[in-house]
Amino acid sequence: MNAVIDFLQTRRSRPAKLLTAPGPDRSDLETILAVGGRVPDHGKLEPWRFIVLEGAALTRVAAAIRARAEAIGEDGSKAALAFEGAPVAIVVVGVPRDTRKIPAIEQTLSAGCAAFNVLTAALALGWGANWLSGWASRDPELLSSTFGLRDGEWVAAFVHVGSYAEAPPDRPRPDMAAITEWVTR
Repeated sequence: MNAVIDFLQTRRSRPAKLLTAPGPDRSDLETILAVGGRVPDHGKLEPWRFIVLEGAALTRVAAAIRARAEAIGEDGSKAALAFEGAPVAIVVVGVPRDTRKIPAIEQTLSAGCAAFNVLTAALALGWGANWLSGWASRDPELLSSTFGLRDGEWVAAFVHVGSYAEAPPDRPRPDMAAITEWVTR
């Protein structure tokens, strides 16, 4: 298990703008999605789903983002470039379930865990991957017309996956002593 801990302690996303082809094949994508689904899920609700975008779908999404950005006065370049560069994008969609037993926050956290597992699985398989969000992940018109999201659904993450030439330098990490409280009694 030390290899798992070593991986998690050195895990580093690759900037989406630096991802290139080739991307993962269907077998790797199915593994990434299977790992994405192995998260805490109280009540077995599966309050998330995945949309895998490849090929022409990425070009279509990038164009839709640019058009929507122009219509609402946003900058669409950064969001569109991520879809134009990486050969695969996995949209992690939050799918709230109407139940009194499992609070909405637990369902939201489960969707976040699914997004993180997708990202981590892609990296563990040796791919470059990056979790992005931004205005395009929150615009209701774009989400319904471009991704087919239904009422109440929301985007937890756009996870862009592809090849990369070199690993970026590590970024500053939290001072764990400053954010940890030890309680002994």
